[in-house]
Amino acid sequence: MTSLDDILGTLPIGDIAKKLGVDSATAEAAVKQALPALVGGLEANAKDGGATSIEQAVERHGSSLVDGGVTLDDVDTDDGEKIVDNVFGAKKPEVVAALGSSQPAAAGGISPELIGKVLPILAPIVLSFLAKQFSPKPTGEATESAPKSTTGGGGIGDLLGGLLGGGGSGSGGGGLGDLLGGLGGLLGGGKR
Repeated sequence: MTSLDDILGTLPIGDIAKKLGVDSATAEAAVKQALPALVGGLEANAKDGGATSIEQAVERHGSSLVDGGVTLDDVDTDDGEKIVDNVFGAKKPEVVAALGSSQPAAAGGISPELIGKVLPILAPIVLSFLAKQFSPKPTGEATESAPKSTTGGGGIGDLLGGLLGGGGSGSGGGGLGDLLGGLGGLLGGGKR
């Protein structure tokens, strides 16, 4: 089963750092803060009736961004901004503020401004990664994703939940569960 680490492994952190004007450690911390919230927002929207529109967005984006390794020049951040707006809806400023304030600045915390810049970079990459996982595999090839289904078992919601390791509901002790649980009702406010 795939996880957020699989997405992290595809990201050119050094290039993201240059684009953001920060060091690699800060860029990686921002990505690790924003990525689970983005995937959690997609999962919350899928569970709240938006699975079909997420599946359509995934199909439209295709897997080309991640097929040969992510090249930041190929990432359309204007499209990423639209994706982020759709995922978080009117709650986007609150999500960005919550993610940015979850670490104290004295401990090298990530500012909301930086979170706001990294989310549109990550959004198209995440959709492309999902497209690669969600696309039908050739016959005889093992698949890690469930067959397409917007109702019942399988589908994009299960794939997203699997990426989060079941932590999408904020359950579990520490780490990802605490981050997503801390966002509480902010996730799932996006477009259906």
